[in-house]
Amino acid sequence: MSRSIVRQSKFRHVFGQAVKAEQAYDDIRVSKVTWDSSFCAINPKFLAVIVESSGGGAFLVLPLSKTGRVDKNYPLVIGHSGPVLDIDWCPHDDNILASCSEDCTAMVWQIPDHSLTRPLSDPVVVLEGHSKRVGIVSWHPTARNILLTAGSDNLIIIWNVGTGEPLISMDDHPDLIYSVSWNRNGSLFCTTCKDRRLRVCDPRKREVVAERLAPHEGIRPMRAIFIRDGNIFTTGFTRMSQRELGLWDPTNFEEPIALLELDTSNGVLLPYYDADANMVYLCGKGDSSVRYFEITEEVPYVHYLNTFSSKEPQRGMGFMPKRGVDVTKCEIARLYKLLDKKCEPITMTVPRKSDLFQDDLYPDTAGPDPAMEPEEWLDGRDEDPILISMRGGYVPPKSRELKVAKKNVLDSRPTTRRSMSTLDTNSLPPFPPKHPSVFWFSFSSWSLPLTFFPVLSSSFSPISSLAVFLSSFVFLLFASFLFLPVQPQLLERLLEEIQNLKATVLSQEKRICDLENKLSQYTNGTA
Repeated sequence: MSRSIVRQSKFRHVFGQAVKAEQAYDDIRVSKVTWDSSFCAINPKFLAVIVESSGGGAFLVLPLSKTGRVDKNYPLVIGHSGPVLDIDWCPHDDNILASCSEDCTAMVWQIPDHSLTRPLSDPVVVLEGHSKRVGIVSWHPTARNILLTAGSDNLIIIWNVGTGEPLISMDDHPDLIYSVSWNRNGSLFCTTCKDRRLRVCDPRKREVVAERLAPHEGIRPMRAIFIRDGNIFTTGFTRMSQRELGLWDPTNFEEPIALLELDTSNGVLLPYYDADANMVYLCGKGDSSVRYFEITEEVPYVHYLNTFSSKEPQRGMGFMPKRGVDVTKCEIARLYKLLDKKCEPITMTVPRKSDLFQDDLYPDTAGPDPAMEPEEWLDGRDEDPILISMRGGYVPPKSRELKVAKKNVLDSRPTTRRSMSTLDTNSLPPFPPKHPSVFWFSFSSWSLPLTFFPVLSSSFSPISSLAVFLSSFVFLLFASFLFLPVQPQLLERLLEEIQNLKATVLSQEKRICDLENKLSQYTNGTA
């Protein structure tokens, strides 16, 4: 008498559950752009969703705690002049977000810890290098400030966003690029393309190291992601338009490790990978279900676990990094399902009776610290992610003190006010001028800026008005002494006045920065 043997797995009973209505995010006008993007990005602090906007592209950024109905006048991030196509949070800084758009640019934004009080339109850096729309942005998993962009010009550019400079450009793709995925240590990335080829690229060598023609025989778009052991997981279509998934060894593309047909549908399957559990979640646009699979070394290698189903079809999906899940509830994953006017979190839980920390469910996971600098990666160094323990849960840092570093625009505070401390006094002409004759100077020549100073103060901020006054004063001063004789004692007095004004401007700037920091602390509840 034969006995069926059930495969042993701690994830065999994982179940999905949608949160209560009051814990969802309502009244979100999700973008209707016809682009196969997830339209959503999540990290332990924020939810970002690409939304409909007139007059250019925009996306919404909400603190995770701001559930319920979203005010229709809630401030948006509005820097792009065309529809936004993709967004991605930096894995090494929960306040840094990259976006790309039909306006042929990618932008990097710094989001404040507290809720936005006005629209954010000033990016930290604008990356311009593509001649057509940019459809993909993807951060390097282990190196600081390395960002990959892919555009409809069939070009892949890798940037150092700390300096705003392109490091590597690759034009090996003859047609539209559908997807890009880094491997675990960021030494390689894989791409799928409209020419039906799956490629593995080494960016530092600027070459394709492996490729496979038609891993799925259908002509509809494919997706591919690297998994933990270096293999590649793909989704696509058969000749009969059935959806299909595959597992491939990039060192031997001749035969697949596994190939599995799923169903017949038009929606492209977007894969989301959990490296700690070695599980893949498949979400199809227009579907109302999420399938999840476990990848093991046992035949058939890709094991179907279960399906989460709901009533409404999804427009997009976001996937929370492992450090953002709730370990007290044995939650191993959390997805954010985009509907027409709503974002609904879905929790994936392993049922356990004990309330203690489950070591087997939560191995050390990738933390927020980068393993290396951009120059080290460019020189050929490879490092796995720096791991952190999930015991006790992960607490995202509050408002971090930003430090200004040379050539690192991400660490500078984005502001519309120009800091007078950045002026290089050495670049100014020598004063007083080295001229043998004696000059005199009339105070009537700088009475003009003094007359307008009250008007400037009422129209601009104190720092801006002082800066305008000081610059106009210095301009008139230099213009005057070129033509009018000046007494030496008067020149010394004017120099002293300029130094005093500069000191006043700097002290006021420091005071305003301190007040902004205190306001941020009160807003975050850390004061």
